[in-house]
Amino acid sequence: MGQSNFEKLSNLTQGDYQAFLYDCDGTLTDNMPMHTKSYVEVAAEQGVVFDPGIIDELAGWPIMQVVEEINRRYQSSLVPEDFKARKAQIYNTRYLDHIKPIDYVVAHLKANAGRVRIGVVSGGDKVTISRTLEILGLSDLVEVLVCSGDTERGKPYPDPFLKAAELLDVAPDKCLVFEDGVPGVEAAKAAGMHWVRIDQFKFG
Repeated sequence: MGQSNFEKLSNLTQGDYQAFLYDCDGTLTDNMPMHTKSYVEVAAEQGVVFDPGIIDELAGWPIMQVVEEINRRYQSSLVPEDFKARKAQIYNTRYLDHIKPIDYVVAHLKANAGRVRIGVVSGGDKVTISRTLEILGLSDLVEVLVCSGDTERGKPYPDPFLKAAELLDVAPDKCLVFEDGVPGVEAAKAAGMHWVRIDQFKFG
C-alpha cells in the first residue's frame, strides 16, 4: 500500500526545525477556485474580463498587487482599494463559510503543534484569514499570523516570512515553509528558509 499524503508530507519535513510556517489559501484550505470566482465577478461588474489563470499564477500576492498586475496586462483601470473591499465582501458572504480543509496539511499542522512553533503567513486580509482558521479549527494552534498589510512588501518578497520568524523568535534557517504557489516558494527562498511545495511534494 502506498504512503498517504500525510505520510509523504511528514517524511519531507523531518529535520531540526523550530517553526513551521503555513500559507493559508490553497495550502490549508482548497479555496483557490472560490477566490478566482470572486476576482472574476468583481472585475466583470466593472466590465473587465481577464484570464482566470492569472490568479493561480500570482497565488500568494496581496490582492491590491494582483489588481495592479491585471491593470498592467489588460490596460484596465480597476481601483485596487475598491476592488479589494468588494472582493472581500463577495468572498466572505458567498464562499467563506463553504471552504473545505486540505485534510493532510491540516492534520500535519495539528500533529506538529506543540512540537514546533506554528505560524500562518498569507497574502489575504487578516479578518478573512482569521475566520478561515476558525472554520478549520486551527485558531488556537496558530501562534503568529502575518497577513496583507503587516509588511511593506508581500510575497514573492521575503518580508512576510521574515516577520513571522521575528515574531516567533526563530532564526530563518530553522523555519520550514509550506506553500502551494510559486510566489510563496520564491519568498521562502529569499528569506533563507527551507520550503515544501505541498501540491507537488517538492522540498527545497
